[in-house]
Amino acid sequence: MEIKFADRMDSFKEGIFTTLANIKKERLKENKPVFDLSVGTPDFLPEKHVVDALVEAAKIPENFKYAITDKDEMLEAVQVWYKRRYNVELEKDEIMSLYGSQEGISRVALTICNVGDTVLVPNPGYPVFSIGPMLNDANIEYYELKEENGYLIDFNSIPEDVARKAKAIVVSYPANPICRLAPVSFYEELVAWAKKYNVIVLHDNAYSELVYDGKKGISFLSIEGAKDVGIEFNSLSKTYNLTGARISFALGNKKIISEFKKLRSQIDYGIFIPVQKAAVAALLGPQDSVERNRAEYERRRNALRDGLESIGWKGLVSEGTMFAWAPLPEGYTNSNDFVLELIDKAGVFCVPGSVFGSLGEGYVRVALVQDVEGMKKVVESIKNSGIIKK
Repeated sequence: MEIKFADRMDSFKEGIFTTLANIKKERLKENKPVFDLSVGTPDFLPEKHVVDALVEAAKIPENFKYAITDKDEMLEAVQVWYKRRYNVELEKDEIMSLYGSQEGISRVALTICNVGDTVLVPNPGYPVFSIGPMLNDANIEYYELKEENGYLIDFNSIPEDVARKAKAIVVSYPANPICRLAPVSFYEELVAWAKKYNVIVLHDNAYSELVYDGKKGISFLSIEGAKDVGIEFNSLSKTYNLTGARISFALGNKKIISEFKKLRSQIDYGIFIPVQKAAVAALLGPQDSVERNRAEYERRRNALRDGLESIGWKGLVSEGTMFAWAPLPEGYTNSNDFVLELIDKAGVFCVPGSVFGSLGEGYVRVALVQDVEGMKKVVESIKNSGIIKK
């Protein structure tokens, strides 16, 4: 039997994380050093009261039935959290749960786009920002994030005809992979631009609690008029170290949320109730771990940045997220080749910037998932490898 697959599958190759995982497996077999700074999975543990809430709920057989809908107590917990954290008032019909922001971003275009509708996505940008709409047969147009613009969208650079035909725009700050923030004035400009061209804003806000140097992350929904033009995705994965539990939310424009719920009801039966209970405990419980983890990520960033600068690799930046973004050291021009050489000579794993778009070439993304002492060992291994030429 000859099996013919969808044409879209031709655009997928083995993911970089699979490639790196295979190389890591071989190095470990050979007892070679491995410092894995590639995948953004927190190495912190979830808080005990959150785990306890999940475990206790999992002891109740009734909770293993379909959830179907979001429980009121979870929606109310989100309302309390958004009011406390961002001073944003939300109605229950402006909130829906998701199995992680990635699920939401990968499916929302099914709700808002017809075949061939245009979605604007960032370059560089996290891959699902473009893959999600593409899987839903949308047309992808890239807007460029450049250093000379502070890695903010230059709305004047978006051609008039592209702006007028765009159905939606994906925006994300604090931004993965470039690790930059956006000020309130940017969001005000975004809302005005979206209203002018009738473009739906899809804002990924997964990292608002991981912002450094005394700054504070904000919500797109805190901007006047934001609910008129779009929705925001917010996740418990990185804030509360619940990556495997897969719980996040889409919030904002109630018409979009209503239609998105309708779509999701055709393909899912709701978030597992014990996970909903864990979310409530995280959102309403003690918040000291959030600041503790943020401070530790900042210390790690500082140790890595200062250490690399001391051996001649300069320019690593992270204003927010659990990552850092660094230009290739002097003498290197191809991010993929550099990453493979860095692994071979130093055992240090990171992600080539080219994975994130054409403007990511010349950079690497580093996950802040080693403690300060681990970062010092990373620097020492890179120094001893001879890969950095002073």
